[in-house]
Amino acid sequence: MKKWLLASAATTLLAAGAAQAQDAKVGVILGFTGPIESLTPSMGASAELALTEVNDSGKFLEGVTLSPVRADSTCIDSAAATAAAERLITTDGVVAIMGADCSGVTGAILSNVAVPNGVPMISPSATSPALSNAEDNGLFFRTSPSDARQGEVLASILAERDVSSVAVTYTNNDYGKGFADSFAAAFEAEGGEITLSTPHEDGKGDYSAEIGALASAGGDVLVVLGYSDQGGKGMIQAALDTGAFDTFAMGDGMYSDALLADLGGDIEGSFGSVPWAEGEGTEAFTTLATEAGINAESSYTRESYDAAALIALAMMKGGEVSSAAVAANVLDVANAPGEPILPGELGKAMEILAEGGEVDYVGATNVELVGPGEAAGTYRYYEIKDGDFSTVSFK
Repeated sequence: MKKWLLASAATTLLAAGAAQAQDAKVGVILGFTGPIESLTPSMGASAELALTEVNDSGKFLEGVTLSPVRADSTCIDSAAATAAAERLITTDGVVAIMGADCSGVTGAILSNVAVPNGVPMISPSATSPALSNAEDNGLFFRTSPSDARQGEVLASILAERDVSSVAVTYTNNDYGKGFADSFAAAFEAEGGEITLSTPHEDGKGDYSAEIGALASAGGDVLVVLGYSDQGGKGMIQAALDTGAFDTFAMGDGMYSDALLADLGGDIEGSFGSVPWAEGEGTEAFTTLATEAGINAESSYTRESYDAAALIALAMMKGGEVSSAAVAANVLDVANAPGEPILPGELGKAMEILAEGGEVDYVGATNVELVGPGEAAGTYRYYEIKDGDFSTVSFK
């Protein structure tokens, strides 16, 4: 009887281990509440779309299923984001994290959770230049380009429009400060004048004092480097209410349908930059996302799909469900040489990798990871016309 019980227990343990091996959990941590909450539903759904595509192919590591586990970064509360990431790793057992989103919470999760636990992260939208030099032990990647480049792009757009004097407001966090510094250096190098550059806090009900100071300093355009659901929108509304400014140059955090719905008719002729892509991969993603009921034109949907796809491809190339396999193989599957892989072709990629071949993941954003594992990237220069975003050019 004792031997039978021991054998039965061993069988149960083996069965449990086998069941666990069939479920590879991937964290999806985004600000489902907070200042970009209008953007994150489409971002999360896009990441999960890539994982579903891999699962539906039936070709991932002998039938292992990828399971997304969501958590809320809040975008702005580093303590809450850190706790959420801890739960993903210690309770849910994720092997990698798609996220986070905003730069400050991403840095906090990286240093406090991901690095100590050896868990890789691929962020679709954390753009602070400071993250390029973060101590990450080779665990941090991003599918969006650094704001070191976006600052140059936005400055060049203003130069093209013959705008020589601006005031600047930025959200008071790592993202806003890094973006503002990059923009200032580029704009002043172009011969432009910044009359005043000042931070704003998110979540306030009244921004009239901040707008008053900026209006007093003057400037032909107000540059808004904030979030569309909170402080950035609040600053624009206060400027419109007081007549301080009527034209706004905006960074990527301001690009959202929610902003247009609320203020589109009042900010006609305003303009900005947002990471974007064009080409066959982008078109393939748009088709897939639209069929799945996802707003493909929302910010960072393409980057989110690509981040999740890279996690799956890296595990497949490594031949195992592990954090180490993801970290070791992301750059290999993201870059040449190899068979180009577009959205909708993840099953094909799994077959190639299973046979020992190489893939070059092009994805929805023409993925090319450079330097410490971040996207080279391109930007959409847009203008608001007839209450909608209209493309001027790509940079």
